[in-house]
Amino acid sequence: MRPARKPSPAARTGRVLLPLLGAVPFGGILGGVFFANRVTPYVLGMPFLLFWVVLWVVLSSAVMAAVYRLDPDNREPGEAEEVGP
Repeated sequence: MRPARKPSPAARTGRVLLPLLGAVPFGGILGGVFFANRVTPYVLGMPFLLFWVVLWVVLSSAVMAAVYRLDPDNREPGEAEEVGP
């Protein structure tokens, strides 16, 4: 049985940063609706509010892909961990 390893500072930071990064799309879609609630400027033929929601749906996919890549639990067992100075 291997002794338990102490998490690296990067892993501890990631445990706090990843949920916050995951909350960004939630805030962008729901919080931004109050900011973007107008019709007059059309973007790509859509009213601004519809464009805002579509933009955040696409950005949500990008943010979730970044969270997946940064999450240490998704690494292969043989992958080398980052070594800090």
